[in-house]
Amino acid sequence: MTTTSFDSSELYPTTRLAAVQEATARAGLGALLLTPGPDLRYVTGYEAMPLERLTCLVVPASGEPFLMVPRLELPAARHSPADRLGVEFVAWDETDDPYARVASRLGAVGRVGLADRMWAMQSIRFRDAMPGTEQVLAGGVLRELRMRKSPAEAAALAEAGAAIDEVHALVPGLLKAGRTEREVGKDIAEAIVAAGHARVDFVIVGSGPNGASPHHELSDRVIQAGEPVVVDIGGTMPSGYCSDSTRVYSVGEPPAEFVRYYEVLQRAQEAACAHVRPGVTCASVDAAAREVIEEAGYGDLFIHRTGHGIGLETHEEPYIVAGNDELMEPGFAFSVEPGIYLAGEHGARIEDILICGETAGERLNHSTRDLVVV
Repeated sequence: MTTTSFDSSELYPTTRLAAVQEATARAGLGALLLTPGPDLRYVTGYEAMPLERLTCLVVPASGEPFLMVPRLELPAARHSPADRLGVEFVAWDETDDPYARVASRLGAVGRVGLADRMWAMQSIRFRDAMPGTEQVLAGGVLRELRMRKSPAEAAALAEAGAAIDEVHALVPGLLKAGRTEREVGKDIAEAIVAAGHARVDFVIVGSGPNGASPHHELSDRVIQAGEPVVVDIGGTMPSGYCSDSTRVYSVGEPPAEFVRYYEVLQRAQEAACAHVRPGVTCASVDAAAREVIEEAGYGDLFIHRTGHGIGLETHEEPYIVAGNDELMEPGFAFSVEPGIYLAGEHGARIEDILICGETAGERLNHSTRDLVVV
């Protein structure tokens, strides 16, 4: 079990709030309105419960930030890392209108940024409370900060990678002909928690033809001898940072065609990982994987982007996809996961999380990328 612990002051430093306020001003926004979700946790460290009752960190471009919180949630907020920020906690009661109170305290502002994961119900209530204010996504402000992982964030992602590697090490003992995907998935989910995750985010066990569906998850299909099985798993650690790794197994000897394209897939994934370094584009990492697969004649069977950013969310920016000409920088964290999928037969995907370092990419997953025959 992975047991490394992190000081919340390292992962969620109090200086982050000032950086967010400065970014809000540079973006020409009057304020950011951050409700429970990854944006709020990034800024404060507070994993607030998402409720119909409004919890909202208000970060004005100038002036003092404050946290609007239901009175019954005030103790939880006080016991969270948000209490270190020195912001005012504004408790509201059941008969109050918290949206009107936020609008009153902010005054007239031309534009506000709403948390990307804010409920539509809440955004509409804010629109009604501030009818003259344009709403945009806060992600446009926070992306530049969230994409560049600090050393503490990188360490948290490495801990998550080590924890999910522990789970993959157990998978060969769980895969047997005659078991269903759901039975195997249940065991994997238990192992994810046992390895130190706070929660399971997803478990994909795609056997035989189900392996050709990248987001298949689980079914009652019985695993057969001679079938490849795609296992894509991830969870969230107590730190808030996520794991995500895919490996491929075969219950007995796999089909010859599968062995041929799995070798191609290994070369493609290695090429993309080797290409990572500061100054290359995200699109070029995608191209490095795609070129190997296309040259081998499987290009039309690679049906998704090569990767996605990861941190407090399993999928966040930057995206490793054609057309994304953003330049890699130290601290970018993302998956490299090319795949080849033969509909109705089988499929394969190899996925590692990488962090872009000063000169090259560093893999955070270290379990074997060879096909494991069980």
